Amino acid sequence: MLKPLTPCSIMRAIKQLDEWLAKAESGFLVFLLFLMVFLAFGQVILRNFLNSGLLWTDLFLRQLVLWVGFLGASLAVRERRHISIDVLPQFIPATYRPWVQVLVNLSTGLISVFLTVAAWRFVQLEKEFSTTLFLDIPAWIFQTILPFSFGLISLRYFLHVFDDSIKLWKKP
Repeated sequence: MLKPLTPCSIMRAIKQLDEWLAKAESGFLVFLLFLMVFLAFGQVILRNFLNSGLLWTDLFLRQLVLWVGFLGASLAVRERRHISIDVLPQFIPATYRPWVQVLVNLSTGLISVFLTVAAWRFVQLEKEFSTTLFLDIPAWIFQTILPFSFGLISLRYFLHVFDDSIKLWKKP
């Protein structure tokens, strides 16, 4: 017999998915960093010792930096280690700070949703214009990291909102 879906079971499933995604992101980040170091070192060797080089490597490395940055930002939000400006909480009484944090996370999650939609439209435009970067690879393939990472960031902020709200309501 199937168990009925409850908000807690749905949240647990979403957290498990987020945990799996974080592991996949971390592994992919390690791979991308290894690839970046390998390509950059290869370029140095080719240029300095063989007076040669691969024309597409520098542009590809720039694209990889974009991917590493956005995947790193997504993981930082998951771990609550992202850049934040915390001047306002210094002037708010301690009892209201958790509520302000929920409001800030909710606002940031909503802004991230808007950025996801804008990034998706940008990728669609790039696909429509058929821009290529190097080796006839379409530019939109590299730019898919934008809506993907903004979507993950918004999901993770909403998870923070849900977690923090539950903690606030459970407090006596």
